[in-house]
Amino acid sequence: MAASDTIGGTPRQRATDYLLRRHRFRMAEALPWLIAIAVFFIFPTRMTFGSQVLVMVMFALSLDLILGYAGIVTLGHAAFFGVGAYTVGLAAARLDWTEPISGLFAAAIAAGLVGFVTGWFLLRYRGLTLLMLTLATAILLQETGNLRSDISGGYDGLPGLTFKPLLGVFDYDLYGHTNYLYALTVLAIIFFFVRRIVYSPFGQALTGIRENVRRMHAIGSPVHRRLVTVYTIAAAIAGVAGALFTQTNAYVTLTVFDFDNSAKVMVMLILGGTGRLYGAFVGAAVYMVLEDYFSKLSPTFWQFGIGLMLVLAVLFTPRGILGLFERIGDYLAERKRS
Repeated sequence: MAASDTIGGTPRQRATDYLLRRHRFRMAEALPWLIAIAVFFIFPTRMTFGSQVLVMVMFALSLDLILGYAGIVTLGHAAFFGVGAYTVGLAAARLDWTEPISGLFAAAIAAGLVGFVTGWFLLRYRGLTLLMLTLATAILLQETGNLRSDISGGYDGLPGLTFKPLLGVFDYDLYGHTNYLYALTVLAIIFFFVRRIVYSPFGQALTGIRENVRRMHAIGSPVHRRLVTVYTIAAAIAGVAGALFTQTNAYVTLTVFDFDNSAKVMVMLILGGTGRLYGAFVGAAVYMVLEDYFSKLSPTFWQFGIGLMLVLAVLFTPRGILGLFERIGDYLAERKRS
């Protein structure tokens, strides 16, 4: 009998135990959720802005799933956000389908279907080719919407959308309290779903693909199928984020497909830290708050502040804000041991 089978169980058992330990919920993970709940009570008049922060957290989380864990670099992730946004917008404006929760499911299915079809073809490519193809996908969808402005509303969009009360009971108030709790609940469900994926054997296979795709091919891993699967899941989540954007704002325009939207969510993720789950929380929250502050400070040159912030973040925190905290924690732990 091999020594690996007698000491600490078989390699398979040890790997399973390791995943189970990582999967356990740690107390520190409750902090972002406690902060989100506290914000509801501390800033009751800023719930509309708070809802948009939660939507962008979800959007960044969907990108982290493919970029941070599977290593799929894309410049067209806004395509799926836009598909979800327009799914509920068109359903409400053209079909009088205004039930919010079923709209989220419809948006997830529509965006996931687009993600599956495009991913099946595009994920055969890597590097710069993939970047350009994903960008082209978002542009084509945007221009299709502009071409059929009789349906999409063109660049004027679909303003003045109305939706039924949430669960048929909770009306939407002026300050956006219902929308904030609605977005927070959806984000919590999505997050714990993504968390289970990341800490599952499938998630570990994605990490292996990110680190060394040739080795994963060599051991017989179905690389393309797994990449298409995670791409489809991420597209569906981005679609839900887009649907929430439309429902909480009561309008949608073709700007949801803009390259700026794809670039912004990538900046958020880089700022918070890729491949860290909570990096989406930190990056989206910091970016949105600073964008709001800079735009009030200087409505004309606010992007200069955002650009300077990104340059400083890349220079001094290349692993993101969470990566900086990890380095500080490791340094303090080393000092304590010595």
